[in-house]
Amino acid sequence: MEKLNRQLLTNGFKFNDDLAMGSVAAKRPEKVIQFGEGNFLRAFVDYMFDEINAQGLFDGGITLIQPIPGGDFLRNILNEQEGLYTLIARGRENGEKVVSKRLITCVNRCINPYVDLDTYNECAKNPELRFVVSNTTEAGIAWKEEEMITTEPQDSFPAKVCNFLYVRFKEFNGDKSKGLVFIPCELIDDNGKTLKKYVLKHAENWNLGADFIDWIETACVFTSTLVDRIVTGYPRDEAKELCEEFGYEDNAIDTSEIFHTWVIEGPAELEKELPFPAAGLKVIFTPDVKPYKKRKVRILNGAHTCSVLGAYLAGYNFVGEVMADELFYSYLEKALNEEIIPAITSEELTHEDLKSFADAVFDRFKNPFIKHKLLDISLNSTSKFEARVLHTIQEYYAQKNELPKVLTFSFAAYLAFYRGTEIRDGALIGHRGDEEYPIKDDAAVLEFYKNAWTGVDVTDKAAVADLVKKVCGNKDFWLGSDLNTELGNFPEVVTDHLYNILNNGVVSEVKNVMA
Repeated sequence: MEKLNRQLLTNGFKFNDDLAMGSVAAKRPEKVIQFGEGNFLRAFVDYMFDEINAQGLFDGGITLIQPIPGGDFLRNILNEQEGLYTLIARGRENGEKVVSKRLITCVNRCINPYVDLDTYNECAKNPELRFVVSNTTEAGIAWKEEEMITTEPQDSFPAKVCNFLYVRFKEFNGDKSKGLVFIPCELIDDNGKTLKKYVLKHAENWNLGADFIDWIETACVFTSTLVDRIVTGYPRDEAKELCEEFGYEDNAIDTSEIFHTWVIEGPAELEKELPFPAAGLKVIFTPDVKPYKKRKVRILNGAHTCSVLGAYLAGYNFVGEVMADELFYSYLEKALNEEIIPAITSEELTHEDLKSFADAVFDRFKNPFIKHKLLDISLNSTSKFEARVLHTIQEYYAQKNELPKVLTFSFAAYLAFYRGTEIRDGALIGHRGDEEYPIKDDAAVLEFYKNAWTGVDVTDKAAVADLVKKVCGNKDFWLGSDLNTELGNFPEVVTDHLYNILNNGVVSEVKNVMA
């Protein structure tokens, strides 16, 4: 079998008709540096650049930078394949199953600066370079006190960026036309603003001069972003079969869902340089990313958090199973359409925007190609409930002076899920019938629930009510809010739901909620 390389693009190799081709051209001029060679960026950012290249709206190649030392396996594979790899996006759109296969051709090479610092620094001197993309994990954009060094890469990502920019600043004598646009994809709020703050702090600490600091401020753009696509990575169990189907050997296959959204907060003219929307991609350029973050957290993440804990206790293990259950499907529809969406107020997003996003959520949850475990989603559910569901309950109550039925029930389901009196191997041990399951959260949260549930007679409604009051009054969990006093009869309603769950089961109480 032929190995995937750029020769195949020009020697008459017969590619399958259902394989979209980003380009049959040679490597394009390197206009993008990407810190991160992993599955997510290759299935998300690189896919989008490949699309605008293919449509003739952009002409740029991408150089991948390995952001941490060691682990050269993927870099070596990508370089052996001259940056080429196959992306398979699978899922549902408008209720229909969709599979899309694409040969990504926009990646030129992958550099490990820890073994080839000179080549890495040469990238900073490239006059055609314009964009810097990154995904260095949530911990990547963080402050760390460091000395300036030039003999090896800096440790933290912001320090690396400062050094990289200083090399470029000196190479072009502070030419402001050589500034760069940063598009970080790390999953923290205000990722671009935070990166810029730390880069400037390094520049100041290292005494790199007022001119350099001014160049960063005026010549460079740091966007903040919101990314949304589930990437399932290398399909180990299917790889051999897929390569036989392709007719070539590809050791860097990537897989993802069909859905994608990229919200980029930055100057309006940036859309002219990066015409993703013109290519039909779901990329939004906006002066404020926050409404879109709220939409994602409340609708997508909120739908997960308000449903998976109760569904797990009802006997389900995967999201797809929950969506196939008529009762829980109706439960989720009611939560989204009657409680979550009505509580979201936004000048930027219309009801149609929110409804369309919610409809896509149902398609995503029903994706037959993704086996999403409910226990995986349950990790750190206390902070998730506060961020994803409680704020919706509070806003719904403020608007209507009544409690949302489904979301209030979901708080009781959360309490039932966190029922345990033993901590073992860093997890509180819950029970689903005769089966044990691990409840994973911060140590202080687990200790609280262990103590709160110890000795509670679940057949005694007064004892259940006391537990609910303890939880609702724990202001550390709810960012200073006392849920015993701020949401009307919230603790009484939660007590009723929890007592019924504990004594009659989750399914019975969901039916009561839906009646």
